[in-house]
Amino acid sequence: MTHVFGNARTAAVADSAEIGQLPGSGANGHPGHEQVVFCQDAPTGLRAIIAIYSTRLGPALGGTRFYPYPSEDAALADVLNLSRAMAYKNALAGLDLGGGKAVIIGDPARLKSEALLRAYGRFVESLNGRYVTACDVGTYSEDMDIIARECTHVTGRTVPNGGAGDSSVLTAFGVFQGMRAAAEHTWGSTSLAGRRVAVEGVGKVGRHLVAHLLDAGAQVIICDVAADAIDRVRAQHPKVEVAASRTELAAGKMDIYSPCALGGSIDDATVAALTAGIVCGGANNQLAHPGIEKQLADRGIVYAPDYLVNAGGVIQVADEFAGFNFDRAQSRAAQIFDTTKRILAMADKEGVPPAVAADRLAERRMSEVGRLRGIWLGG
Repeated sequence: MTHVFGNARTAAVADSAEIGQLPGSGANGHPGHEQVVFCQDAPTGLRAIIAIYSTRLGPALGGTRFYPYPSEDAALADVLNLSRAMAYKNALAGLDLGGGKAVIIGDPARLKSEALLRAYGRFVESLNGRYVTACDVGTYSEDMDIIARECTHVTGRTVPNGGAGDSSVLTAFGVFQGMRAAAEHTWGSTSLAGRRVAVEGVGKVGRHLVAHLLDAGAQVIICDVAADAIDRVRAQHPKVEVAASRTELAAGKMDIYSPCALGGSIDDATVAALTAGIVCGGANNQLAHPGIEKQLADRGIVYAPDYLVNAGGVIQVADEFAGFNFDRAQSRAAQIFDTTKRILAMADKEGVPPAVAADRLAERRMSEVGRLRGIWLGG
């Protein structure tokens, strides 16, 4: 499909080309997006897509990804996938927020500028609070400060500007909590001491996760397509092992596989090669296609759903709405442990994969709590 960018074009989208398995893809899901906006500002080179999946629980919160997509179709597919996952993530995290996402098409190292970010901020502002943006791949808290000069619907700002700062801190913390819960479910103990954990991708989230794992006494092996990312981790943690490739990492001996790079990494070949008992990581949309969750379950591999365990970052930036307090945000992110335990137990009881159980719990909250907005309050 081809879409012509206008200065601001809005479309209602009933379905999407899917990259990876999405939350809510079953019969009881919430198909369709409420709104998709195409934005363009030719002088700055801005081409952006904002996708709002659901505002049933509140404004659609989700980060802005700045990435050199090979085509507009690829960018559209990604933003539709990610925005739907955000709705489920925010619902499971207990937030009164819907789900949305935005992508800016292009290489941030070449294209990013103050003028482009401010132009983008004006498009976000034009949605009148239906979408609230934050950081994602290719964007940082400093970028949110620039966007906020044109837009009031921004979170994930720098600490000096009253923000939460780097949201990867609590994203990694939440993944670690989910991993501990999965370990208890699988092996009867939350301890990761002596467990061999393979971390794919050691960027913002993976790097913090490695530190948590080493502090817990785990053995860690990593891989990343960026040599400088590996070098940074090795400089801090020289005992970390390095796999030459993602294929080598996935096929190696391990207890836990932790995808922390881009989505779709858990495909048929990876499932067949895995020796891990648990899959738990920070990447979004980890499952390459529908049916992977059943393949994992059939092999006895416990999958901690990605949008459940990686919700620490959105919890961190959402805390800004109340005036950011790190201890409060961390305490809320720590609840990912209990939610993971609940979903894994629910999956066993209902005889379904954990991804299905997580979808059901998120959909139940969106339905039960979202319905209350239909109660007229007068005025």
